[in-house]
Amino acid sequence: MYKLVATAVVCMGLLASGAASAVDLKIGFVNTERVFREAPIALKAQKKLEKEFASREADLQKTAKQARDLQAQLEKDNSTMSDTDRRNKERDLANLNRDYQRSLREFREDLNVRRNEELAIVQDKARKAIKAYGDAEKFDVILEEAVYFSPKIDITDKIIRSLGDK
Repeated sequence: MYKLVATAVVCMGLLASGAASAVDLKIGFVNTERVFREAPIALKAQKKLEKEFASREADLQKTAKQARDLQAQLEKDNSTMSDTDRRNKERDLANLNRDYQRSLREFREDLNVRRNEELAIVQDKARKAIKAYGDAEKFDVILEEAVYFSPKIDITDKIIRSLGDK
């Protein structure tokens, strides 16, 4: 929100100061959320994370299936089991669920840390690409947040393409 207000103030200041008239001002818009979602480097980062965490996710799914199977067995054989067997199986199920919840929490935390690291790399490359494009095309300002923007100033596709070349 503050970024949007500051950007609007800068644009109004440029127009009002006479430093640039509305005709001379070259403005672009980049939908950075779309860049972070669709750019080849963002897609590559996502695939890298999926590959990196695939075995841990498979282990979690295996543990969850074991817990479901044990729960089903308890429900099915409850009436024919001895009290000792039932208590042992219930304890096993509780331990399995506790381990699963702990592993799931650790998995999510690790994934979030890695996702943020990869996103920071993508953001840095995207910002450099936007700046390079702005310099090359002689833009006065390139916005990344706007309440409204005309499609004719949207340079998002060009930025996504430029990130594919890197």
